[in-house]
Amino acid sequence: MQNNQTSGFTEITPTAEIETSLHGGRAKCLQRLIRLDMPVPRTVALDFGSVHGVSAGELPDLDAMLALFGPDPLVSVRPSSEDPDWGGPGAILNIGMNDKVHAHLVNSHGETAANALYLRFIQSYAVHVGRLDPDEFDALTTPSADTLREALDLYEEETDEYFPQDPKVQLAEILRSMARAWEGTTARLLRQAKGAPADAGLGLVVQQMVLGVGQGICGSGVIQFVNGTTGHREIRGRYLCKSQGRDALADAEDRDVMYLTKDPRGRSIEEVLPQSFADLVRYGEFCRARLREEMEIEFTIENEQLFILDAVRVPRSERANVRIAVGLAKDDIITRSDAVMRIPPRALAELLHSQVDPDGKRDHFASGIAASPGAATGKMVFNARAAQTLASQGENCILVRRETSPEDIRGMHAAKGILTIRGGITSHAAVIARGLGLPCVVGAGDLTLDKRNGKLRSAEGRELREGDVITIDGSAGEALVGAVDMMSPELGESFQTLMTWADEFRDIGVRANADTPPDARNARMFAAEGIGLCRTEHMFIDDDRLLAMREMIFADHTDDRRAALDRLLPMQRADFTELFEIMQGQPVCIRLFDPPLHEFLPHGREGLRELAEALDLPLKDVERRVAGLREFNPMLGMRGVRLGVTVPEIYDMQARAIFEATVEASKSGAPVVPEVMIPLVSAKREVEIVKARVDAVAAAVRIEQGADFTYRLGVMVETPRAALRAGEIAQHASFMSFGTNDLTQMTYGLSRDDAGRFMGEYVSQGVYEEDPFHMLDADGVGELLEIGAERGRAENDDLTLSICGEHGGNPESIRFCRDAGFDYVSCSPFRVPVARLAAAHLAITSPKPSKP
Repeated sequence: MQNNQTSGFTEITPTAEIETSLHGGRAKCLQRLIRLDMPVPRTVALDFGSVHGVSAGELPDLDAMLALFGPDPLVSVRPSSEDPDWGGPGAILNIGMNDKVHAHLVNSHGETAANALYLRFIQSYAVHVGRLDPDEFDALTTPSADTLREALDLYEEETDEYFPQDPKVQLAEILRSMARAWEGTTARLLRQAKGAPADAGLGLVVQQMVLGVGQGICGSGVIQFVNGTTGHREIRGRYLCKSQGRDALADAEDRDVMYLTKDPRGRSIEEVLPQSFADLVRYGEFCRARLREEMEIEFTIENEQLFILDAVRVPRSERANVRIAVGLAKDDIITRSDAVMRIPPRALAELLHSQVDPDGKRDHFASGIAASPGAATGKMVFNARAAQTLASQGENCILVRRETSPEDIRGMHAAKGILTIRGGITSHAAVIARGLGLPCVVGAGDLTLDKRNGKLRSAEGRELREGDVITIDGSAGEALVGAVDMMSPELGESFQTLMTWADEFRDIGVRANADTPPDARNARMFAAEGIGLCRTEHMFIDDDRLLAMREMIFADHTDDRRAALDRLLPMQRADFTELFEIMQGQPVCIRLFDPPLHEFLPHGREGLRELAEALDLPLKDVERRVAGLREFNPMLGMRGVRLGVTVPEIYDMQARAIFEATVEASKSGAPVVPEVMIPLVSAKREVEIVKARVDAVAAAVRIEQGADFTYRLGVMVETPRAALRAGEIAQHASFMSFGTNDLTQMTYGLSRDDAGRFMGEYVSQGVYEEDPFHMLDADGVGELLEIGAERGRAENDDLTLSICGEHGGNPESIRFCRDAGFDYVSCSPFRVPVARLAAAHLAITSPKPSKP
């Protein structure tokens, strides 16, 4: 056996020192196959250092290497990177082919087979080593003597050299070419895009060729024992007679294909070569049991003798990955924790939503920010009313807007997907779409929306009309023309089992942001541990409620406001009662009214006229009042607790609705303990004022209802001042929930709706490592969270800490919250499984120390 200390290479044997971190994954896998007594042709491995040396001109002992393969060696060279997903140069077969070997093969294998082998090598060598025009060589397809001579002449003409006849020269040039290709700038950038470190090494394996073109039954194929799309156990693959390598996977309609298993359409390996078939099945089981993975085996049959050339992890969809991992754990091949760790949390999006079939055709129309995963097809509509109309007729639609606002909520509920021209990852459209589980693309800034003429125009000038069918791919951030092939969600037994196992490991709570009963049902479906944020303003959008809300806004006196709010009280009470009943036994955190009042008023002249008619007021009076409510910066204006202090009747009504619903829901089940959250707090006195009124309402309801109940009152920390003054605020709060959407916005001084217009450039130039609305800024915003948590708990040992912004479903944010000692995270219902799995990953890889 040769070793790399003396010759620059190592023969792969059962006891050789082969390591993935030094020789790459392919070399290590081949050693494992050899250890399983599979018929692997003789193979040697070059480690990362040797390959790097080759790129600098330091060749291994090629004489010693080639001597291992006999007097007339024929070998292949394949890449062996540490992670197969990092890629590498393509394999080159039949190294050692020359005029002499060709003459021998004519006698032993026939002229056609010999010509084909030589021609294939000339083509590969010319393109990959000589860097000659591939089109000219690929055009030479007929394995005849004339074609072979033409290929040799063409090589000589292009290089002014004869085609090399010395196997040592051929191998040296191929090794040098592959080593230098790996270290080239383009290859390095491609690797880094796949997550490889900049200095990732490449190993190479040199393997004895098994020709697969002999006189008897010969050929090559691949076989796997699981469906890579579904994850179900079944034998799949292809076998092509008189072929090499992975030729069987190429287009072979006019060639001699054999089936693997018995098939009425033609011959099969199972029938013609039953022993080889039985061996392949046995090797597949060996791989599964001993390599603890579903592997795709590459094999060659030469004169009815089976050889195993390689085995790679079966390419698979995420839904198949879940089923495979769970199946391996159920068969005690891997542990439950291994199964959980094999599923990337973000990959669950493919299971939770419909997806565009990756193999289907895509007619690209526009690109934007992938704001909510999944895909949907429907007719384009440009306003909420049109979306509701189509939905009532049983037709699917995609709502297209410049940007959405609260008055679009009904249309968003009716639509199957959302596309906006403006907005970022935490814009209104993005947040609501994630909560509803709708695919959404925002920030498609190259589109032009012409609502007057009912047209949508792309950057290339292509026009679509309202009513045309489009598809939204919220996972890729694309809008496609027409309907496309889809893949359905997969929430079956394997998914449920995986999530149950994840819950066994995780040590931080996961709640859902849920505003409506359907949201709450989704939260229960995804096993959220309660509702961490119920945004009550979304309950006021229906027509009957919206009018009462507008009457309250237009009221000049307290009594008139109360009268309008009295109409909303039973509606709010019914909403909360249903929420409590759906989430029976689990906490429900209700945020009191937050947005500025102008968001509930119409903007266009037609809407203002309709409002004037409904309120029986002159149009000018309505226009004057609406203008008076406008603010220069409404996100920093009269909203949240500021409304609760200055227009206290709103919070009084909501508190009464919450407590009356608490009494009602507790009659039919376990006692309900609602959590009442005050939004946008920045001062202790705000909390004192609101708390006093909420306590008074609670006392009144207890007396009126003759029933006792408890509740928890807390604050939403969304301003930097609230984080800094958390100690004094915590004296009056049972919990603090950090609203990271607004806290990020205020900390950075960025509009979350507009930042998408330049954020890509900021990230690409390294100003920010990542969009802070997409990934929690652990340095800046994170420091405020840590300050708030530390100061809050210093004053109140029992203070519950959480985040409820969209960062709550982000694995990196969960890591931060877990390290900071937060009790739970809360996120959109469809992100709850992602958060549960991410939390399990963290607990498995970084278990918390046991408390003494």
